Amino acid sequence: MATFWIILTAILVSSACAILGCFLILRRMALVGDAISHAVLPGIAIAFLWSGSRDSLWMLLGATVFGLLTVFFIQSLQAGGLSSDASIGIVFTALFAVGVILISLNAQHIDLDLDCVLFGEIAYVQWDTLTLGGTDVGPRAVWMLGITLLVILLVIGLFYKQFKLCAFDPALAAACGIPVVLFHYLLMGLVSMTSVASFESVGSILVVGMLIVPAATAYLLTDRLGKMILYSVLVGAASSVGGYIMAYALDASIAGCMVAVAGILFVLALLLSPKHGIVFRYARRKFAAR
Repeated sequence: MATFWIILTAILVSSACAILGCFLILRRMALVGDAISHAVLPGIAIAFLWSGSRDSLWMLLGATVFGLLTVFFIQSLQAGGLSSDASIGIVFTALFAVGVILISLNAQHIDLDLDCVLFGEIAYVQWDTLTLGGTDVGPRAVWMLGITLLVILLVIGLFYKQFKLCAFDPALAAACGIPVVLFHYLLMGLVSMTSVASFESVGSILVVGMLIVPAATAYLLTDRLGKMILYSVLVGAASSVGGYIMAYALDASIAGCMVAVAGILFVLALLLSPKHGIVFRYARRKFAAR
């Protein structure tokens, strides 16, 4: 049963991250996902200090606010003439440092494990269960991640055309009357929500890996957004299952192995993709040179 809950949790995380990752990749904002997943740490700490509780709702609200602040600060620095990568690096390292300081200063009063936030331990999800009406309904992480994935599917499903147009051509989207800035912050809010929903169970490393690698792999396999989202989710699920098997065989970190398997699948796509793969492009050049 433990294996079932671990794999289910990983698939929920990878699916949520994979869907959002497709839009981040298309908008050339992959590093923003990394920045948000680290910069929400002060939001988590402040939410705990304010509420005195580790209740998931407060954590979610605090992290989402700081996720949106991260995007706002990055865009402000870019508008001031700073390059994109420099803006991201400055904002996320500064906010992450603030979070570390808050936790270290209040270590005697705050029950937040920094190693848990950074690395997580997905093997323990089965022990933190949710009780409703005196009935154990399963791991809390599964419910929280399931609701998060449902919200993502609902929002993306309702506004798919708007998100798609904003991803490919923001200028055209604005000309069509679509509030590009609103959808930008809506996407960033979903990334923030997914990050904090995943923190305690899987840590930021798995979140960052699943936000970028499955979507980048799918990007090499298709030029259609709908198929890209589907392939990205499938790659994330395959990485979750394969990573668990690798971790069991090697007695290694489960989250680390899952990201490693995702990296292996990316390399295979990079080499063997029919359209963008290195091997096929080399073969086509050789054939054309004859």
